[in-house]
Amino acid sequence: MAAPKRGRSASAQSKPGRSLALILIAIVALTGGMFASGHTTPRLGIDLAGGTSITLQAKADQGSAINKANMDTAVDIMNRRVNGLGVSEAEVQTQGTSNIIVNIPKGTNSEEARQQVGTTAKLYFRPVLASEASAGAAASASPSASASGSSSASPSASPSSSASASEKATGSSSASPSSSATSQGRAVTDALKADSTPSASASASSSASPSADASASASASAAASKLEAQYTALDCSKPAQRATAGKKAKPTDTTVACGKISGVWYKYVLGPAAVDGTEVKKAQAVYDTQGASGWQVQMTFTGNGSKKFADITGQLAKNSQPQNEFGIVLDGEVVSSPYVSQSIVGGQAEISGSFTQEEAQSLANVLSYGALPLSFREESVTTVTAALGGEQLHAGLLAGAIGLALVVLYLVVYYRGLSLVAIASLLVSAVLTYVLMALLGPAIGFALNLPAVCGAIVAIGITADSFIVFFERIRDEIREGRTLRPAVERAWPRARRTILVSDFVSFLAAAVLFIVTVGKVQGFAFTLGLTTVLDVVVVFFFTKPLMTILARRTFFAGGHKWSGLDPKGLGAKPPLRRTRRPAGPVAGPVDPKEA
Repeated sequence: MAAPKRGRSASAQSKPGRSLALILIAIVALTGGMFASGHTTPRLGIDLAGGTSITLQAKADQGSAINKANMDTAVDIMNRRVNGLGVSEAEVQTQGTSNIIVNIPKGTNSEEARQQVGTTAKLYFRPVLASEASAGAAASASPSASASGSSSASPSASPSSSASASEKATGSSSASPSSSATSQGRAVTDALKADSTPSASASASSSASPSADASASASASAAASKLEAQYTALDCSKPAQRATAGKKAKPTDTTVACGKISGVWYKYVLGPAAVDGTEVKKAQAVYDTQGASGWQVQMTFTGNGSKKFADITGQLAKNSQPQNEFGIVLDGEVVSSPYVSQSIVGGQAEISGSFTQEEAQSLANVLSYGALPLSFREESVTTVTAALGGEQLHAGLLAGAIGLALVVLYLVVYYRGLSLVAIASLLVSAVLTYVLMALLGPAIGFALNLPAVCGAIVAIGITADSFIVFFERIRDEIREGRTLRPAVERAWPRARRTILVSDFVSFLAAAVLFIVTVGKVQGFAFTLGLTTVLDVVVVFFFTKPLMTILARRTFFAGGHKWSGLDPKGLGAKPPLRRTRRPAGPVAGPVDPKEA
């Protein structure tokens, strides 16, 4: 009789320690990476850590229709704004046909993200006609920003630019609360006259009647007087006045505005918009390693925008401070007001100054993602406090602990000694899940939310189910009369197929759910898929090798009644034995009557 062939099962049976060592090394390496990265806990989502949910309603007042294409474009721009600030697990999605929901988690620069997402009006470049620090602002010399062509030298390297910078700083510091209304009104009047000179000369050369000229002059004078009064009364250090300054101005209007430059609130008189924000093709924050400019913002304009920007910078370069500046205006607020000393051609420009990295990145985000096809109204703001999030987290962890305790209790009662294998496997799976969640937070922005906790709780049952399949296959082999060591090796191939098919179905369901859903449901699907993959890893590299080792121990191999593998308790058949066939011819059946 030929000897049985030794296959891979014999090799795996003889060296189970290698698999155990491999998975333990992986756990140690991942845990070390977690501590080395400094992220020892998973990132929590809005519903667990707290955060802000903003509902924005679209308005068709920008000349664009509220349709799916424009709403999708707005969602994409808002999403890039938030991602540009490094906000993780921030969700931007449509609700219905005219609403957008923005969820910003707590503790990830959420206030700045809320401000930038909420600034939904268009971006404009407006020439500055007059500016000074507000009456309530502390007078301080703030560093100014300058704009230049990217091909030219840094503005601070040229004498004229240096002079302009010092003049700007001096003007900022000399503005005091005691400035008289008369001097402010005179400055505004002179600025408006200078701004209207080209149109006035054009009117003079035209064939308009004297009465029309007089009417236009009276109208301009009334508008100038109204603007003077607004500028004189404006105090940008007061939030109530900042909220209304220039909010209803059209792109073709001359208006007042506020802006915070280097910590100081300034008030401005701005001319009609010269360049639209949609004509900025790209903007990025870069660090100047060649010169002393530090952080700066590089802009690239479209073809039409390049021509407009060259025209306006050429006009501004001829003026003195502050009328050689242009204000970058987003939602009626000046976010920056760099000056120019020459016409910038070529479609590329740099804004340099005493920027920090955060300030440069914020300005680049505004320039890149500032133009929306629609305007939006903030309809509601809901804040989930950290206390409420903590209660939900506590409830989720309590539910998980109860579920785990019930599974362990069932395993102990039904499988007795085998429950030690299952509990050890569950602990290994839990450690791997926790470490990977902590590492995936900074790596891909994964945040643990309440649905993700639910996915982890469901995974406890899926993991335990794999152990039960394996244990029942082993028991079936023992019932057939086999001893434990061959029973483990014979049960594994059949159990392995069942486990793989079951986990594949679970993973397929999680993948489909992750693809076709949005928002928090994806957290459930992602966690379910991750734990399903880990279940396969743990069963193959920990549960099976551990069971092979324990099969050599007398407590389990001898069928102790508390091992869960007692042949008598399982109703096993007598041991399978081979009997020798008798030599010689086999006698035929004997007739009972003859006997």
